[in-house]
Amino acid sequence: MKQLTCSKCGNRVFFENLSCETCGSPLGYAPHEQLMFAFEAADDEAWRRQGPPGVDYKPCANRKRGVCNWMLPSASSHSHCLSCRTTHTIPELAKPENHGYWAALEQAKRRLFYTLVELVLPTPNKLEDPANGLSFEFLEEVNPRQRVLTGHDEGVITLNIAEADDARREHIRLSMHEPYRTLLGHFRHEVGHYYWDRLVRDTPWIDEYRSLFGDERADYGEALKKHYASPVPDWPQRFISAYASSHPWEDWAETWAHYLHMVDGLETAAAWGTHLDQALPSGPSLKVRALDLNAESIRDAVIEQWLPVSQFINAMDRSLGAHDSYPFIVVEPVIEKLDFIHRVVRAGSSGSVAMNFLPRDQARGAESSLDSSERQEAADRL
Repeated sequence: MKQLTCSKCGNRVFFENLSCETCGSPLGYAPHEQLMFAFEAADDEAWRRQGPPGVDYKPCANRKRGVCNWMLPSASSHSHCLSCRTTHTIPELAKPENHGYWAALEQAKRRLFYTLVELVLPTPNKLEDPANGLSFEFLEEVNPRQRVLTGHDEGVITLNIAEADDARREHIRLSMHEPYRTLLGHFRHEVGHYYWDRLVRDTPWIDEYRSLFGDERADYGEALKKHYASPVPDWPQRFISAYASSHPWEDWAETWAHYLHMVDGLETAAAWGTHLDQALPSGPSLKVRALDLNAESIRDAVIEQWLPVSQFINAMDRSLGAHDSYPFIVVEPVIEKLDFIHRVVRAGSSGSVAMNFLPRDQARGAESSLDSSERQEAADRL
């Protein structure tokens, strides 16, 4: 993530800030300019921008509830920001703890959207584009016999709000023997299924996808049963995680999430001017660079940039008594998959390969093949 500063006083601010700790100005993030601006709050919708003149903005309607700091152009017909208007269901806010869970979910989702904007990937709203849009459903499990399962179904991404409870999520992580489980990780994984539909399914990429990830036409339910009964013993040699070895769809989604980790992680390290004199023992020093999103290949960047940066992050975590932030080993087959995802994203965002979007008035009649499979996945994992 880029460094952000207050447009009024010039001091450093952070992505989640609602106000500047130095000058006290209300802050708002403008996603398409990727800048944080100080504002003079007003009663009307338009807020007066502090600093250089430019586009007039109004706050997202969810700012009044303390869960969003994003802005949208004052001329927009929308009342919610780019990220919030894809949230179509929120939990019952009469329960005080649910407000905090909802805020945590929206905060993680905005980080997801930050990277999607960076990658120039479309994020249509399902209310406006039912055939191709995104919808996030944040649900609470109030009846044990009616489970709320995290998953994806034709652009509808459902998250159990229990995942926003740190203690409960950590309990699940430990019980499932997972090295990593975060809200942002969930968002990046599930949206990976959505972009597989948009970027790979029924496109010229499908043959190369199958050569790297496997044939997604294999029965998902049977593959998952086999995975939980007897996981692939040598998965670390070919996959980024054990779960990635369960089915080609999950291999794509897991690897996609790591591509987004890498894009945001390297940009953040570069924005802070990270320089590693001991990137490799007895090797040359490393000035960290953001991932070149226009590069034809990112193989060298994964090896020369991401691997030493992730090792440094883990070393810092351990020095502070925390779990490794990136507890993964990136092997050669995974690098090939990451490079493929990069090339697919680059082609889609540049328009050199058309994305798999249906006309807005042509909603899919059949259910997604991921409907029952993703629900089965969640049931088994929880």
